[in-house]
Amino acid sequence: MTHRLSRRSLATVVATTTAALALAACSTGGGSSTDKGAGEGPVPEPTSPVTISFASWVGEQPDMKALIQKFESAHPNIKVELQNVPSEEANEKLTAQVAGGNPPDVAYIDASTTAQFAARKALVNLDNYISRSDVVKADAYVPAFKTFVTHEDSMYGLPFDGESTALFYRTDMFQAAGITAPPTTWPEFEDAARKLTNPAKRTYGQPLFAPEAAYYWYPWLWQAGGKLLSDDEKQVLFNSPEAKQAAEFYVKLAQYAPKDYLNSNSYDGRQAFANGQVGMYVAGSWFAGTLGEEFPDIKDKWAVAPLPKGSAGCGTTIAGDALVLFSQGKNTDAAWKFAEFLSQPDNVAQWTYKSKDGTTLPPMTSLLESPDLVATKPVLKGFAEAMPCGVSQVVANPDWPKIEEAINEELGKAIYGEQTAAQALDNAAAEAEKIIR
Repeated sequence: MTHRLSRRSLATVVATTTAALALAACSTGGGSSTDKGAGEGPVPEPTSPVTISFASWVGEQPDMKALIQKFESAHPNIKVELQNVPSEEANEKLTAQVAGGNPPDVAYIDASTTAQFAARKALVNLDNYISRSDVVKADAYVPAFKTFVTHEDSMYGLPFDGESTALFYRTDMFQAAGITAPPTTWPEFEDAARKLTNPAKRTYGQPLFAPEAAYYWYPWLWQAGGKLLSDDEKQVLFNSPEAKQAAEFYVKLAQYAPKDYLNSNSYDGRQAFANGQVGMYVAGSWFAGTLGEEFPDIKDKWAVAPLPKGSAGCGTTIAGDALVLFSQGKNTDAAWKFAEFLSQPDNVAQWTYKSKDGTTLPPMTSLLESPDLVATKPVLKGFAEAMPCGVSQVVANPDWPKIEEAINEELGKAIYGEQTAAQALDNAAAEAEKIIR
């Protein structure tokens, strides 16, 4: 089963979340969460029945239902009440609940939004709970995934699943076009895209999505040696010569992309790959699960390869989901018991690569490097190996979502030919500098 639909246009979602959370913090007073979980030894079981609310878009999935049933059997005084919401509406719903003073006790969220909630005092600082736990260890997580849930040197979430980005390609289309192997460099990638493109036959190299332009540009940026901001996050670097080189290459790929999908999104674009309209598709490991679940007829017609390397080497975008506790929650200790239970390595494995069609990566180093991962889901081999090249696009600066929104909008215009890639980055950088100042 596919837990993650896609890396949709997060800039807009997170920007909305940030703005609303600022208002929510004013209306609720935020509240300190650093004292929650204080004590010694494992958090005790409640002595009387307690119900905790769990907000997510995965509560009705069989794997999660099985985990909840297993938890309730082991913790008879704690009942889990589901709050189900579509993934694309989750942040808006949680933000409204925070503003109204009635958030859930625990939630499964896109990990990239953790810092935005934490910065507004909406989440429980988990350091106290982690220090008392025999299950959760801060150093057990893959550093790249841990970055998502860290705010001001404290953990505000527990990474629960993740992914890196790789190149999916149609082996049948490659063969028909005379391409003998997946591309390993930028020139090879463009050459493959050119050979796959035949407008008369409605076949193309790969899809581009203007509404998600920033996210799918990032891997090329990393591969060119570019950065988004300086280490102190006060200087804009995404219009550097390296960044412009990456953007010019990325935008140029629009000539090898079907126009039908330019204004669509990556999840809808899966159809283009499934029906043979495009021969390549850059996506996270979620896409492998989607192909297996929704398009079993082409199971022998596609494969996965690492993204091609740029002048600075390899680079891939990573993403993930996390479990968080809300500071206004009514049953924080019981909510921690649930999050801690889900974070047991065997439960994380069951949720990620051991689920029937699950193709997300476990965020714990021991599981990610275990031979069992590849033995169970061979398709994840390349994604796991790409993790050392993984870079998080999440910036801790609370104003970053507004900056990312500007990058997204300007690169989208470049994809449509309304300006050059260099102009797009300069325009976005000018807006970013105003925001930072």
